[in-house]
Amino acid sequence: MIHIIKSNERGLTNISWLKSFHSFSFGDYYNPDSMHYGSLRVINDDYIAAGGGFPFHPHKNMEIITYVVDGSLKHEDSMGFSEIINKNEVQKMSAGTGIYHSEFNPSESESLHLFQIWIMPEKQNLTPYYEKVSVDEKNKLNKLLKVASSSGETNTVYVNSSAEMYISKIEKDCNILYKVEEGHGIYLQVVSGEISVGELIASAGDAVTIDENTEALLNANWDSEIILFDVVLA
Repeated sequence: MIHIIKSNERGLTNISWLKSFHSFSFGDYYNPDSMHYGSLRVINDDYIAAGGGFPFHPHKNMEIITYVVDGSLKHEDSMGFSEIINKNEVQKMSAGTGIYHSEFNPSESESLHLFQIWIMPEKQNLTPYYEKVSVDEKNKLNKLLKVASSSGETNTVYVNSSAEMYISKIEKDCNILYKVEEGHGIYLQVVSGEISVGELIASAGDAVTIDENTEALLNANWDSEIILFDVVLA
């Protein structure tokens, strides 16, 4: 089955320094029909104003991935890490037994656009772990670049879950064919542009789920950027 989730169907937090779109129930946004997709628990599409951010707060037993689309993010945590995460960088924290961290836009003038993703772990109460990888633009052009998985591949962050995360920039009229394995599903988040999946058209902010054993042809109607998750459903 192929299903489209339109951008305006997402939850929204809109305060002075933050506009955050929630693909799944999160915070004050609750939708019993949108709790998770496989082990994929949170996709927050965050726009953070200059100087804005989240003060120290706790997490436990969650795989937390941050992908910066535009701008820079200042990160500090109770593991002792303090650094800037820039555009085209992917950061991951395995919260495990528990961590605290803060996230701020360090710019005095520029806004920050990022996606924060939470993936439910397979093993509980592991030692917290932090890592980051950089993405070369040419390695994600017109192809899917794997940036997170449980396989420990080079230039990917490790996740304690049977889930994979890919990113891609697809030029207009180019396409990508992706095989959805039996028992798996894909969750395709459109970051920018417009993607056709069969007869469905997904624009920036929209998402498409495919939960059947099939080949999915992703065609870019305009220059586009996507995030694709492959998760176990059965």
